[in-house]
Amino acid sequence: MTENINNDKVAIISELPKSISWLKDGVTLYQNCWFPTDDLPSVVSFQKQFKAKDEDIILASFPKTGTTWLKSLLFSILNRNKHHIMDNDQHPLLTTNPHHLVSSLEHNIYAHHKPYDLATMSSPRLISTHIPYASLNNSIKYDSKSRIVYITRNPLDAIVSTWHFSTNGHPGGHSQHEWGMEECVDMFCRGEACFGPFWDHALGYWKVKANGVVEKILELCSFDKLKNLDVNKHGQLWPKCDNKSFFRKGQVGDWANHLSPSMVERVNKIMKEKFNGSGLSFRMS
Repeated sequence: MTENINNDKVAIISELPKSISWLKDGVTLYQNCWFPTDDLPSVVSFQKQFKAKDEDIILASFPKTGTTWLKSLLFSILNRNKHHIMDNDQHPLLTTNPHHLVSSLEHNIYAHHKPYDLATMSSPRLISTHIPYASLNNSIKYDSKSRIVYITRNPLDAIVSTWHFSTNGHPGGHSQHEWGMEECVDMFCRGEACFGPFWDHALGYWKVKANGVVEKILELCSFDKLKNLDVNKHGQLWPKCDNKSFFRKGQVGDWANHLSPSMVERVNKIMKEKFNGSGLSFRMS
């Protein structure tokens, strides 16, 4: 049964539009994205089989935009109790590449028709992908509370990083042609870079972010909004402590309207002494 499914996928993929790439097998246009041809069977398997959990964290990115760095950060944060960051000589990041610590949906988990046993992954599962938002399956986008962390980068730096990676770092690099920088720029501008177009990839995740949730939170929690809510203008938190006393002005730098130069100098002197060498400082204006 599995063999038949795989054969069907290969047949479908073989009929899709292709383009050359620095990758040996080129890229294939699927769902308006130029996927690396070698990764496309894994992408289709992921779309059909993956079941997201509410606790899942999906690290999404366009290639060469900071994926490895963000994997390191998120792995360290999520495993800070298991792998204490202060035990520098024991931390997994010192002996293991970040890509081995955070598995990729298309490169590891569903690669080579041998799905990784997701049941063995501890919760929260930290998983990475280069798949654009539009091609994520519904279990991530709609059927779970899984979270997506997206990283992107100045496209010019992404192009340069891709070129260096294509010529030095990738085992699947084109075996018959050495790609020049101008060719990489041309490929990028045509939208045919791996997992491209870049702009569709970035905008796909950006528009989800821009659905209004962040803006609504900022609006709800703005100082003026909270101060003018009826519940905060009246009533008491406890006897002789009015709710409104917690909302005065909320203005950065208002100290200048109340403290004399000598007062400011005295406080600054103490802060400089107490925080000296710590790296912690406060911007006063």
